[in-house]
Amino acid sequence: MRSISRRAVLSALAFSTLTGAAGIAAAADWPSKPITLIVPFAAGGTNDILARIVGQKLSTQLGVPVVVDNRGGAGGTLGAGIAARATPDGNTFLMAAIAHAVAPALYKSLPYDFGRDFDPIGLIGTTPNVLIVNPSVPAKTVPELIAYAKANPGKLNYGSAGPGSTEHLAGELFRAITKTDITHVPYKGGAPMMADLLAGNIQMALETSPSASPHIKADKVRALAVTSATRSPIFPNLPPLAEAGVPGYEMTTWFALMAPHNTPAAVQERMQKELRTALANPEVKTRFAEQGVTAGNMTPAEVRSFVQRETQRWGDSLRSAGVKPE
Repeated sequence: MRSISRRAVLSALAFSTLTGAAGIAAAADWPSKPITLIVPFAAGGTNDILARIVGQKLSTQLGVPVVVDNRGGAGGTLGAGIAARATPDGNTFLMAAIAHAVAPALYKSLPYDFGRDFDPIGLIGTTPNVLIVNPSVPAKTVPELIAYAKANPGKLNYGSAGPGSTEHLAGELFRAITKTDITHVPYKGGAPMMADLLAGNIQMALETSPSASPHIKADKVRALAVTSATRSPIFPNLPPLAEAGVPGYEMTTWFALMAPHNTPAAVQERMQKELRTALANPEVKTRFAEQGVTAGNMTPAEVRSFVQRETQRWGDSLRSAGVKPE
């Protein structure tokens, strides 16, 4: 028995050494072909914008194309499901967002388990949302908008990139705190939602800074406030909602790079290093600043804990607001 036990231990050690060596070899050869970065929302939204900025820099650093693959639908869960089922060989990554921390509170069933099926690489960045309205809306301030909504119950429609998206969360939080009767209109991404807002088919949105900024600067929409606790450097003249008539309001949108679970550890470590280098690049910092985005600075372990806290926080908030999973 002692001999058998010893042989088993030696065999296990040998197997561990061989698999470890294989993992190192795989990392040394990686990447050998294009990398797919799944963006679970339509092209033109903030998730897509940041994925392309970071993907371009990672492509230069890694020496292979980083191809953005837009797989919008179901509030970001469709694309996440595709990424979760991808072969974990280091050739597929997911551009995750706050929507994925919220999804468990909105959907009775999901095609993945976010905590189990993904390993965090790093936090891409954070950005506030901006409360914007079509110019046809008479309100010029947040108190005027609230008063208008209460005087016209059910007539204000706010758009989002889909159920569970950052715009949806921001809108539901606004509705719950202000006790206004506004209607959620979901789209398959931020870009088609913005097109309808510009056309006047919907009246308002709480859109992320990168998507909203060009239209605000072009005076195509009217900006009333930001969702962050403090003023945003890109919109210094806009008050936080908490100071503009919506006490206790605070929300920040975040984006993170994830790998399918069981992606080789050595590959994950290499990508973690490359992501840190990309986010520290002056050009990326400048482009992020122009979009009102603060680059992320978390270890993978910190990202995992952060996502767990966000999942709990938004689950509690939505249940308190009476939102039930569908």
